[in-house]
Amino acid sequence: MSKIHFVGGEKGGVGKSVLARLLTQYHIDHQRPFTAFDTDRSHGALLRFYAGFSRPIALDEFESADQLMEAALAADQDVLVDLAAQTSLPLHRWIEQNDLLSLAADEQVPVVFWHVLDDGADGIALLDALFERYNHAASYVVVKNYGRGKDFSAFESSPVRTRAQWLGAAVIELPELHAGTMRKIDHQGTSLWAATHNRDSGLGLMDRQRVKVWVRRVYQQLDQVSADLFTPAPAPVPEPTDPA
Repeated sequence: MSKIHFVGGEKGGVGKSVLARLLTQYHIDHQRPFTAFDTDRSHGALLRFYAGFSRPIALDEFESADQLMEAALAADQDVLVDLAAQTSLPLHRWIEQNDLLSLAADEQVPVVFWHVLDDGADGIALLDALFERYNHAASYVVVKNYGRGKDFSAFESSPVRTRAQWLGAAVIELPELHAGTMRKIDHQGTSLWAATHNRDSGLGLMDRQRVKVWVRRVYQQLDQVSADLFTPAPAPVPEPTDPA
């Protein structure tokens, strides 16, 4: 069964594209089938860091946005969509004018919204608005990004947290990566795999070690939701046996 994953949060600078890169690398490392789309046509992170695994899409053009459902129906896979800033309005317009969630339900294609939070009040309000808009018609993953905030007690004690629980939303953490190491990855334009394995990536031994530990910690968080939210890897084809 395919699933469509919208990786967003509406607010700029909360780490949406970092999460999209991590989800892409997770699917590669775990051999899970996927197609990734980047909605930022000016400087898209997926197109930059994972050019061989992603393609551009324009959410304000229906014919372009339609590729998302077409990809989900073409094969059993996760369709990962990195939502750039200022794309929430065209996304919601495309979903609502096409009654996409009803179509997705008919076609048995679950829709998942990944909402990245910093520790500000506006991120909580935006999450509440997302819940209000789609309610039980979609699934949700709330991602507390400790690279963009340290104190999430306001969210944990809020009615929005209670509503998330009522809607069955998963809540996971995105650990912080040392800021200097992240800057080096971004400046080099390297994938997370290269940042941990390639000595020619421009990162020193300790930078590579920090990325390796960080990715491992993120994967532990993603493992908590993978069984419910990700399309499984295809079963291996058994080797033919010699009848003799």
